[in-house]
Amino acid sequence: MPTPIVNKASTVWNGDLASGSGRTTLETSGVGTFDVNWKARGEESGGVTTPEELIASAHATCYAMALSNELAGNGTPPAQLNTSAEVTFVAGSGITGIHLTVVGRVDGISEQDFLRIAEAAKEGCPVSQALKAVDITLSASLA
Repeated sequence: MPTPIVNKASTVWNGDLASGSGRTTLETSGVGTFDVNWKARGEESGGVTTPEELIASAHATCYAMALSNELAGNGTPPAQLNTSAEVTFVAGSGITGIHLTVVGRVDGISEQDFLRIAEAAKEGCPVSQALKAVDITLSASLA
């Protein structure tokens, strides 16, 4: 059985929701500490990250890995996958949806097979599995 890998991030928050602010740190990698506040989340980020942006990054990365693996298993490993995730947040409702977009450079595959494999990767992606409480949509195409 594989050894569980645990990743850690932390946030220090000061003040109330509306006027407070904080800093979130990616502790496992140590690659950075980022400012967070409600205004960025409820209005526009303006240089401050949000939980939704961090989720989008995680989802885009995990999906690219999952799709890469699925394509390799099909005998058509990708030359490149450009992936993005858009996480929609509505104050008072929460996260209302996630849209994944992928454009792949993959030799020897039909558009139809690429779309089928891209959809399977979306369903099997561990982050998609963790976030399945919200609607996750996908736009996939070959370059």
